[in-house]
Amino acid sequence: MIICAGNNETFDFATPMGVGLIETTVNLTRACLFDKPEFLLFVGSAGSYGELGIFDIAESKTASNIELAFLSGDAYTPLDNVISTNTTNKKDVIVNSSNYISTNEELTKKFLRLGIGIENMEFFAVLKVAQEFNIPAGGVFCITNYTNKNAHQDFIQNHEKAKQLLNEHVKKRIKELTKK
Repeated sequence: MIICAGNNETFDFATPMGVGLIETTVNLTRACLFDKPEFLLFVGSAGSYGELGIFDIAESKTASNIELAFLSGDAYTPLDNVISTNTTNKKDVIVNSSNYISTNEELTKKFLRLGIGIENMEFFAVLKVAQEFNIPAGGVFCITNYTNKNAHQDFIQNHEKAKQLLNEHVKKRIKELTKK
């Protein structure tokens, strides 16, 4: 099953699950309870903490749920906040998920030091639900912005092209996989 966030981030080959961690968790859990998929592939946009560039495509099976307050030492969590469905030795781009979009470039560079490369609001929820239902899962992301003061403006400016690039990338990968 191929899924996406929804609202203005939809694809003709993907089922929308909702925006953010909560909507995605609720709707994806409901979908898995009624008709458990063999696999989950999430497709969406992402913001870069600095290493990946605008319109780069990243594939991942690893996500974190780390809030900015953790980076500044103003919060902690008793929860396991990193999850992975990666069963290979291939290094993943770790995707951080939060219900907030980061705009503090200096603070978000700390994510890079933790090995986290990009952020997407829904991916941690996707992997958490996949883990609960024992479903193989991964994600494909196109970078729309850097995590700086221009994040929202750049996202708006680059979103349509990013969706087009994701559309082409996923359809090409599906074609490659169905030939095997």
